Amino acid sequence: MATLSPFARPLYVMLKPSGAHCNLACDYCYYTEKLKLYQNSSNHVMSDALLEKFIKEYIESQMTKEVLFTWHGGETFMRPLSFYQRAVELQQRYAWGRQIDNCIQTNGTMITDEWCRFLHDNHWLVGVSIDGPQEFHDEYRRNRMGAPSFVKVMRGIDLLNKYQVEWNAMAVVNDFNADYPLDFYHFFKQIGCHYIQFTPIVERISTHPDGRHLAAVEEQTTRLADFSITPEQWGRFTCAIFDEWVREDVGEYFIQLFDSTLANWMGEQPGVCSLAKTCGHAGVMEYNGDVYACDHFVFPQYKLGNISSNTLVEMMYSDKQQRFGQAKHDTLPQQCRQCQFLFACNGECPKNRFCKTKNGELGLNYLCEGYYRFFQHVVPYMDFMKNELLAQRPPANIMQALKEGKLNVGA
Repeated sequence: MATLSPFARPLYVMLKPSGAHCNLACDYCYYTEKLKLYQNSSNHVMSDALLEKFIKEYIESQMTKEVLFTWHGGETFMRPLSFYQRAVELQQRYAWGRQIDNCIQTNGTMITDEWCRFLHDNHWLVGVSIDGPQEFHDEYRRNRMGAPSFVKVMRGIDLLNKYQVEWNAMAVVNDFNADYPLDFYHFFKQIGCHYIQFTPIVERISTHPDGRHLAAVEEQTTRLADFSITPEQWGRFTCAIFDEWVREDVGEYFIQLFDSTLANWMGEQPGVCSLAKTCGHAGVMEYNGDVYACDHFVFPQYKLGNISSNTLVEMMYSDKQQRFGQAKHDTLPQQCRQCQFLFACNGECPKNRFCKTKNGELGLNYLCEGYYRFFQHVVPYMDFMKNELLAQRPPANIMQALKEGKLNVGA
């Protein structure tokens, strides 16, 4: 079988313009600790020269007419608006006829009218981190003084809506809010959020001489962080929300997990890397030009180089990065290879593969039990929607079929 060339996929590097700096101190954040990787640096912001170098090289590295820039943190809004205005100017200078798109992720607490005018006028997509209604959100999302952030986030969302800025929700599912799936889902419907990404939080605590605490996947002698969701919770959570979505909301509300699952059912590339067969196409660049294999693998052993001495093409298409991406498939334990849902799960994210299989083989995903329950639950629905798509009919037809009792599913 011919191996797919790495150049067949667009080069994608997420940008950290202010590194891991953030105005909040969320308990479960996996990135604020990255400040300790650069604790000898006094200035954790991207220079104008580096910004220009990245934008020019990033555009030149693409083989498609559309180029997507993703701005991430830390908290992206800790850089002044003038930084992003300059970025747009540079994008226009080096676009050479290509379509430039931008998406930016934020905790939503620093959004202003001025920001919204910029975002609207330049057609930026905004990803807002919000973990459901106030009780759920404020459980773990507070600032360094312990003050809650929900009210500020909702004020930011109201401003985005006022200026008609396109936005979606990035919602972390943790040990607390996972027990209330429908309350969680209904909140997003009530605030008019039609695009939702649910991210199950799984982190392990370790210690390092440089002060870091999160564990790389290779480290086994670590403990699970208290806020982490359990596999059982993840299974119940996803099934409960899916049951409402499939009967009422298909085609109206778009949930990344459900859409990506249907893509895998169709044999298409899913919209989220964790459910893809391989990974490695999505790197991340820190404020100083250091490039890493993945946003969840910003550890020294996964550093690919620095843009000052290596090109993005060299780093992202390097043998090291290709091995990293292929390892997602190649290191699957036998239990996964024999699983009926391998095509749908693909072992999920490698960062969560720190458990042992029933036979004692290392590399089983911590969330395996939850994902298995979800995939087993959605089989008849996914089969129906797949057949509708193959017949060039909308998958939303499933809602009427369920009302009319034409689908043979359990209660």
